[in-house]
Amino acid sequence: MLQIRDAVLSDLPAMLAIYNYAVENLVATFDLEPQTLAQREVWFHKHGGRHPIIVAEYEGNVIGYCSLSVFREKPAYQKSTELSIYIAPDQSGKGVGTTLMSAILERARQLEYHTIVSGIVGGNDASVKLHEKFGFTLAGRFQEVGFKFGEWHDVHFYQWMVK
Repeated sequence: MLQIRDAVLSDLPAMLAIYNYAVENLVATFDLEPQTLAQREVWFHKHGGRHPIIVAEYEGNVIGYCSLSVFREKPAYQKSTELSIYIAPDQSGKGVGTTLMSAILERARQLEYHTIVSGIVGGNDASVKLHEKFGFTLAGRFQEVGFKFGEWHDVHFYQWMVK
């Protein structure tokens, strides 16, 4: 049975494997080199409290994760947050993203956020569909802001107003 829970440090190797798959094979992240465990540990420790990381666990294995991160540093942005979601490649299409998204949006309500922003690279139709399923709307597009795999990529920003 799929379990959603807060991430703990011992989840980091599995989360790193999921993330590095995206780094090496997808444009879902604009990192160009696989991350080390030490680099992701720094990332992990930037979360907690108002910026949770949750994981999807199935039969003792982390198969996806989702986080809320600082949207911008200035104090006026404190009620806004940025969402990221990553699913193990062999788990896509199995409802893991839907379950994680539902859980993180509920957490955002509990944390009294006003809005959530997600940056989605152009062409990532699965992510767009997932976000739209939960009521995210397109807020804008930055053209050709990332260069990966020999070509330029747009980033589409989707926004969800927490109610």
